[in-house]
Amino acid sequence: MRGSPLSTYRLQLTGDFTLHDAAGLAAYLRELGIDWFYLSPILQAGEGSTHGYDVVDHSTVDAARGGADGLRALSAAARDAGLGVLVDIVPNHMGVGVPAANAAWWSVLSLGRDSPYADWFDIDWDASGGMVRLPVGDVDDRDPFPPDDTHYELIDWRRADSELNYRRFFAVNELAGIRVELPHVFAATHELIVSWVRDGLVDGLRVDHPDGLADPGRYLDDLAAATGGAYVLVEKILESGEVLAPFWATAGTTGYDALAELDRVLVDPAGQRTLDRLDASLRRGGPLAWADLIHDTKRAIADGILNSEVRRLAREAAGAEAGGDEDAIAELLACFPVYRSYLPYGAEHLDAAVAAATRRRPDLTEAISRLAPILGDPSHPAAIRFQQTSGMVMAKGVEDTAFYRVSRLASLTEVGADPDEFALTVDDFHARQQTRLATLPASMTTLTTHDTKRGEDTRARISVIAELPAEWAAFITRRRPRYALGDGALENVLWESIVGSWPREREALHGYAEKAAREAGGATTWADPDVPFEVRLHELVDAAFDDPEVNGDIVAFVARIEAAGWSNSLSAKLLQLTGPGVPDVYQGSELWEFSLVDPDN
Repeated sequence: MRGSPLSTYRLQLTGDFTLHDAAGLAAYLRELGIDWFYLSPILQAGEGSTHGYDVVDHSTVDAARGGADGLRALSAAARDAGLGVLVDIVPNHMGVGVPAANAAWWSVLSLGRDSPYADWFDIDWDASGGMVRLPVGDVDDRDPFPPDDTHYELIDWRRADSELNYRRFFAVNELAGIRVELPHVFAATHELIVSWVRDGLVDGLRVDHPDGLADPGRYLDDLAAATGGAYVLVEKILESGEVLAPFWATAGTTGYDALAELDRVLVDPAGQRTLDRLDASLRRGGPLAWADLIHDTKRAIADGILNSEVRRLAREAAGAEAGGDEDAIAELLACFPVYRSYLPYGAEHLDAAVAAATRRRPDLTEAISRLAPILGDPSHPAAIRFQQTSGMVMAKGVEDTAFYRVSRLASLTEVGADPDEFALTVDDFHARQQTRLATLPASMTTLTTHDTKRGEDTRARISVIAELPAEWAAFITRRRPRYALGDGALENVLWESIVGSWPREREALHGYAEKAAREAGGATTWADPDVPFEVRLHELVDAAFDDPEVNGDIVAFVARIEAAGWSNSLSAKLLQLTGPGVPDVYQGSELWEFSLVDPDN
């Protein structure tokens, strides 16, 4: 078994780019100086899946991605070129969008609690009379369907966020959480994965979303025991100042923490004051503290798309001597300062949430005091579920909402980053690298992933705005009279992203603008799009191409910052490749990488 890689190259496998195709890149990667292949999930996924995170069968390599023969071919090519192989695995959930495609899920829907797979999925059977609630299209609740001799209930999709009775991956109905904390579920879902390592086809594993698991530390111990201590990374997002749990059997994270440092050491701190003033002037209420913003967006998530999880937490807490309270639980989730704790490790984060929630909502003091001992008990089901839920609320409230409402410098709103930290001094940067070298020398570092909001070169160019803050403020001032949306912060995010990724295809920028506006959730949302607002939104994008004045202004500003953006890009790549940790190069980012989260990723 190989040790840890010196560098990796991430490949997204699909039906159009298979394991066989990837095998043909071995010599190219070797020439680049890459040490290991890094593959997206390769277990059997839903038909037509482009990402592979919707696994439907753990017993086979995805046929569309090349199947077992493809994995053997890639492994052989890697060995011939002296390369290792790292594979992304998905222990938290399975794809259930097409029930019949997932034999385990289909068995549960057919047999209910009598299914041999009934305990595989995290289902609250008592919440709906022993039925699995399946959100579909429009359902008339006055016409119950399916009939009685069945074990599932079709419900209108609008009810899912508050009434679903199975744990999901975030708010994705088509991804149902599984219980790998149960030994037989772990064994069944990891038998093939372990065989890859045992048989020498694969050298290491990247664990997707460990924070969704009931006990990530124990899971990693089980994985290490099963694989003989293979190289393992976790997709774990650390908040500013947070450290990875020291008892986890892992070499480190997938590198978002490093990304934040690499970006900020290249940001000019002198631009902060002017950009802060611009951001404040674009907001109807003036300046907005980041802590207050994310509290409110997280609370909206807890009351909205993840309310079914909050209600389930309240039901489980109510089974204890002290009753549960939805309002208090939602407030604690909104105040939780990191993604999650791993009780008893991280109990101080719950203490901080209790103090903050009590301060913000003194009317909930009694309920919070009742809940605190329950949620702090590592063995209590409500405490376990609270830990699984807090990360979901953080991810949806911060990454997928608040990041689209913060505009002073869009390159700072990246996964794993704290927008409150504007820049890093060289001394601070070096101190953090010394810590990385001393604590997690084999942890991954990254600049672009399939989840980044903007590609590394887009961010590198946007960061130059901090060197020309007055010129940028003037640019925004010129744009607003004709193309104002009534949401100045969003306008700034859009213009920064357009300039940062220019030149881009019109269709791509329309897709990004719609994504950003709906994620921000201010004037328009995914569930309830505001058509007049979105018409104005798309007019703004079209202006970048069709309005000669706007187009000329964009081209001129890009010309002003382009060379400095290239310098930032090359500097960041140099720092990543030569600094502590295992640098990952996302496919194509050895060239210029001006992607946006959607539709590029």
